[in-house]
Amino acid sequence: MAKHKVARSVVVDAPAKRIFDIVASPALHSEFDGSGTVRGTHFGPERLERGSEFGMDMRMFGVGYRITNRVVEYEEDRLIAWRHGGPHRWRYELRELPEGGTRVTETFDYSRGLPAFYVLMGMPAKNGRSIERTLERLKAAAERDGA
Repeated sequence: MAKHKVARSVVVDAPAKRIFDIVASPALHSEFDGSGTVRGTHFGPERLERGSEFGMDMRMFGVGYRITNRVVEYEEDRLIAWRHGGPHRWRYELRELPEGGTRVTETFDYSRGLPAFYVLMGMPAKNGRSIERTLERLKAAAERDGA
């Protein structure tokens, strides 16, 4: 794990395209979010691409709020990353494996801005647990959708 990044991976028994289609659809984010903060889509396109902006209804510490995200990295069926007003970003990388399935890596990159704040707040460990739950839910969705 690189400094000021939290990443976890899972192998999904599904092609990269199917997984990417789920991640690139803001309307599905609340279904696979493992943090419990994403409640639904406020606005945005049906499918994300580089430069897309999308708004999400969120809830954290019992307080509801809305956040606008912008896609800042994008390679069809391989990579997508977004950020909001803060400098940190969420990234999904997909790599199809020769033996079958797709390795999905989700990364929370907090290297830009004030990483010490995230460390003091205990966010790396919390984000690691959330990423693990997200990947479990994403795996289940992609494998179910292919059945």
